[in-house]
Amino acid sequence: MKRSNLIRVAAPLIFIFLSGLFAGCANQQKKPLPGKMGEEPVISLYMNETGQVKKLKMEEYIKGVVAAEMDTAWPVNALAAQAILARTFTLKQMKDKGGVPRYGTDASTSVEEFQAYDPSKINDNVSRAVEMTRGEVIKYKGEYINAWFSACDGGVQASAAEGLSFKKEETPYINAGVKDGCLEVTVPENRDWNASFPVSTVREAVRKTAGTDPGEITSVSIARKGPSGRAEALKIGKATVGGAALRLALGNDKMRSIYLDSISVSNGNVIMSGKGYGHGVGMCQWGAKKMASAGKKPEDIIRFYFKNITVDKIWK
Repeated sequence: MKRSNLIRVAAPLIFIFLSGLFAGCANQQKKPLPGKMGEEPVISLYMNETGQVKKLKMEEYIKGVVAAEMDTAWPVNALAAQAILARTFTLKQMKDKGGVPRYGTDASTSVEEFQAYDPSKINDNVSRAVEMTRGEVIKYKGEYINAWFSACDGGVQASAAEGLSFKKEETPYINAGVKDGCLEVTVPENRDWNASFPVSTVREAVRKTAGTDPGEITSVSIARKGPSGRAEALKIGKATVGGAALRLALGNDKMRSIYLDSISVSNGNVIMSGKGYGHGVGMCQWGAKKMASAGKKPEDIIRFYFKNITVDKIWK
């Protein structure tokens, strides 16, 4: 996305959220994945822009993902941490879902279906970051983790249940509650954002999300806060709706997070203010930038946001 030097978070959030909703998808793995110190795989990539299928080595693909997901001028170690996440995400999707069964490929360039990809933005920073973490993935008890990340966690990481309403499986490797100081380095719109939505828009979003009509919206409030302080549930008129689901319905770029400072109704609009950008689960990209600028290694950045995990090199 890279609007105002921000990083793509909205589409991966949608993909992850929908993955939880469609958890019943069958395992459609098409080929063996590399074991420890195996060979770098060649993957098939569906090019949504042209409808063509491209074959390329995994590390070349990861370069295009990192270039699309993070500002390529950022410190190499931050980009390298992003590369570890991208590699883990790709292999987990290939293992659990067979990649993108709709096209019979391992991956696609659609952020709704897979993850961002833009090879035109690959530069020396990105190439160095990918090469220095070549073959590195994150595992918990020998299995690939859900390699979540967001742009700015507002200074404290959320659990998957809180930030994403993800309850499909336990995620004990998320280091929920850890504080990274990202607000010290992020852009102003992440430190303190404000948004206004017509009550008609909010009413329709609640109908879609909660499956019930909240009626005339004359009052709004936070019904339940999670451990990090995020709005897990909101009372909108007569209805109660999940914070993560409402954010999706209203637009991830408009309702920048569920880390709300206030919410009210005024002059026919629902007014919100908050901090952070994204769901706040997993690696915070601005936090990663802060740590990389302080000399932290990419593996150390990963271990800050994910606990009891291993960073394994599975091909040379």
